[in-house]
Amino acid sequence: EEVHVAEAGDYYEYNTTLAQYLEFHFGEAWHGEPHFPKELARLCIDAMDGRYPGKALDLGCACGRATFELATHFNHVEGVDFSDAFVRQASTMARDGRVRYARPEEGELVSHREVSLAALGLAETAGKVAFHQGDACQLGSEFGGYDLVLAANLIDRLYKPSAFLTRIHERINDQGLLVIASPYTWLEEYTPKAEWVGGFLRNGGAYTTLDGLKDLLAPHFELLVGPHSVPFVIRETRNKYQHSFSEVTVWEKREG
Repeated sequence: EEVHVAEAGDYYEYNTTLAQYLEFHFGEAWHGEPHFPKELARLCIDAMDGRYPGKALDLGCACGRATFELATHFNHVEGVDFSDAFVRQASTMARDGRVRYARPEEGELVSHREVSLAALGLAETAGKVAFHQGDACQLGSEFGGYDLVLAANLIDRLYKPSAFLTRIHERINDQGLLVIASPYTWLEEYTPKAEWVGGFLRNGGAYTTLDGLKDLLAPHFELLVGPHSVPFVIRETRNKYQHSFSEVTVWEKREG
């Protein structure tokens, strides 16, 4: 493949973070690990286990791969992300069936990539998805009636995760599912320490994020599938990759 120097005003939008996430969503799987957004969607679909696949929400959808993957099973899927740039790329993929980006290789060098829904086997899903810019802590009233909500690598990047966790039941149908995936990488630059769900000492003992999730979700949810780790790899350059693990839990909304 050809490698070029990234130029300002290039036909390919050159933004390093955006390009990394487009590659993470629509590019290759790396180092023998499963393709993370696709794997999460598969876990969601498996967890539905015969429940009606009406409407799903992919919250923190980034560039939208899991939204499209969920739409292979659900009648309609909405993707919401705080980043307008990510939402624009996801919407472009739905509208045009393809996106282009400049993938960082080394220093100023990039390779120009084009990926299509058709090549991913997802062409049929374009009409079943919609993407919106939004804030997970203050979702608009139009978002509701979901049979499944996926929050992938989201909670540890919210400024007030409790606002999301204590109100998301209002958006989910009875017996609907909430799927949370997170590496629990709490950082004060994203979340004030007082708002961390876990990852600190409480009453002299370790209080984990799973402990916090159980406490915050207990009024409206039951833990259906216990925590298990799903790896993900983000390619930064040709020679540098982030290798992380996201802990996945599946919660069922109680009736009433």
